[in-house]
Amino acid sequence: MKIIELQTFVVENPPPHFGGPYWVFVKLTTDNGSAGFGEAYGIPFHPTIAVQMIEDVFERYVLGADPFKIEQLWRLIYSTGYTQRPDTSIAGILSAIEMACWDIIGKEVQKPIYELLGGQVREKLRTYTYIYPKATDQSDVYADPHLAAERAAEYAALGFTAVKFDPVRPYTSFDPRQLSLAELDRAEQFTRLIREAVGSQCDLLFGTHGQMTTSSAIRLAQRLEPFDPLWFEEPVPPENVAEMARVARSTSIPVATGERLTTKYEFATLLEQQAATILQMNLGRVGGLLEAKKIAGMAEAHYAQIAPHLYCGPIVGAANIQLSACSPNFLILEGIQTWDGFHAEILSEPIQWEDGYVIPPTKPGLGVALDEVVAAAHPYTGTKLHLEMID
Repeated sequence: MKIIELQTFVVENPPPHFGGPYWVFVKLTTDNGSAGFGEAYGIPFHPTIAVQMIEDVFERYVLGADPFKIEQLWRLIYSTGYTQRPDTSIAGILSAIEMACWDIIGKEVQKPIYELLGGQVREKLRTYTYIYPKATDQSDVYADPHLAAERAAEYAALGFTAVKFDPVRPYTSFDPRQLSLAELDRAEQFTRLIREAVGSQCDLLFGTHGQMTTSSAIRLAQRLEPFDPLWFEEPVPPENVAEMARVARSTSIPVATGERLTTKYEFATLLEQQAATILQMNLGRVGGLLEAKKIAGMAEAHYAQIAPHLYCGPIVGAANIQLSACSPNFLILEGIQTWDGFHAEILSEPIQWEDGYVIPPTKPGLGVALDEVVAAAHPYTGTKLHLEMID
C-alpha cells in the first residue's frame, strides 16, 4: 500500500468562530482507495502558506510512502531541512499527516485507533468547555464576573463537571507582565463568583495564557487557592520551563500546560523539571497520535495526567478522543461547548456528547469523517491567523 494523493481543505469556521476563524484539514488517499483525515493546528502563517508547506512535505516524504510505517515517516519529516528539533510549523504539518495515516491504518484493519494504541480503558470521557459568550449577552462574559458565573451555572446544568475561564486577558506580544492590583482583584472575583455559582458540582479550570511573570503568577495563585481550582494553566510563557517550575513549587494548585509545545522532547523537560502535572498536548501540533501516546506514557511514570487541548476543528478533537480512550492517566477532554454547531456540521456524523461526557466512537480509524461538501462550501478568504496576540 502506498500514499498517492493529498488534498487540503482550509475551512472558514462561521461566526461565532469558537475554535478559531478557520481550520486546516488534510486528506491522504492510498493506491487501494483508502483515505484518512488529519488536521494541523496553529501553524503561524496564513493558511495559504501553510497549505504550500504541507504540499512541499508531502511531495518530499509522503508521496509513495507506506502509511503503516509511522515511525519511519515521523523521523523523516521531523528531520526535514536538518532541523531535528521541536518546531510548531513542521510539527503541525507532521501531526496532520501522521493523524491521517492512523485513520487509514484503522480503516484497513477495521479497528478504532485506540484499540491499536493499547486498547480502550474508558467507555466515556469527561469533558469541559470554556465559558463562551452568547449573541444575546448585554455585557462581555470575559470581563463581567457575574455573567461568567451565570453562564458557568448553565453549563453545570447541562452536565459539565468542569468549566474554564481566563479573566487575566488580554495576552500580548509584550507578556509576561506584573498584574496590577485591579487585575488581581478581578481574577479573584471571577473565581469566587463562579465557585459560588457551581459549588462542588464543577471543577474550576483557571486558563491563563502565559500573561504573567513568575512573581505575579505566584501572587495570583495565592489568591486563588481558597477556591480550589483544578489547575492553573500556563501561568508563565512556555519558553522558560524553570520559571514555570518555580510557580508550581509555590502553589498547591496543579499547573497545567502544553498547547504551545511540540514533541516528546519538550514535554520530557516539563516532567523532569516538575513544571506541570497536567499535560495539555494539542494533537494537531504535538507530532500526532503516537507522539502523544509516548508523552502520555512518560507522564504516567511521573504520576502526571493528560488533558488534551482543543481550540481548532473536530478532526483534532476526534484524535484527542482516540488518545484519551486508551490512556490510563487521562484526566479530562477539552471541547467547544457540547461539540455541536459547525463542529458537528463539518463531519459526516457528529461526535457523541452526553451529559458532560464524550462517548468514543466504535467505527474504525478516527471514527469520524470530514464532510467534504460542507468543507468546500466554506472556504477561508480572510487574512487573520488562527490565533493572534495584541501588539
